[in-house]
Amino acid sequence: MTVNNKPDVEYTLSPPGQIFPLTRQLAYRITPFLLRLPVTPNQVTAASLLTGLAGTACFLFGQWGWGIFGALLIVLSYTLDYCDGEIARCKNLVSPFGEKFDDIADSLVDSVFFIMLGIGTTISTGNKLWMWLGIAAGAGAVINYAINTWKNARKRVDTKPDKPAPETKSPKKPDNTLDWIIFIFHKLSRAEFCNIILILAVFNVTWVLLPLAAVGAQVYWITGLLPRVHLWHARH
Repeated sequence: MTVNNKPDVEYTLSPPGQIFPLTRQLAYRITPFLLRLPVTPNQVTAASLLTGLAGTACFLFGQWGWGIFGALLIVLSYTLDYCDGEIARCKNLVSPFGEKFDDIADSLVDSVFFIMLGIGTTISTGNKLWMWLGIAAGAGAVINYAINTWKNARKRVDTKPDKPAPETKSPKKPDNTLDWIIFIFHKLSRAEFCNIILILAVFNVTWVLLPLAAVGAQVYWITGLLPRVHLWHARH
């Protein structure tokens, strides 16, 4: 499907070239419907943000049913997160503000999820340790966003206006064991995080993410400083 606002610009909505992330497969089927509606990419991003925050709030109850419902909302949020980019390209509405808004929405949903999960687990168990683990994990997500924002700002400053834009290349594929470990941890795990939440919620063990994320979130932003991490893409 091709949708254009300008006759000299064409973008074709094509099926994903790989199975993962699974939400991208779902987004590919939802995007054509959204393209028929008078919605902007930023409105879809806002819907993704609100849906994600509503999903995280469900974990405050610390109950099995609410956890599954919240996880499903977060899956929908991640799906819409793919749709907004496709809609922006199809309608020729890509903008710096839209990209920043999208990044803020992603970071906010991820960080608030851990905090809500920590508070909900504390309420259900009476142990405040879970709340502090959630705060630590949420803080790691905020730090990661701040570092990425700083690096992107530096990249824009270092780019010379009179220098031609580099030719767009296909994302690099991991080619050794270390590359695959970093790719799975830093890219694929984040892209599939919503599905991990859903699986754990079904078995009512979402709380296991708290100690893992309290440490893993710090490792995540530290490994994000590695140059090779930015050669791969699994989300957006």
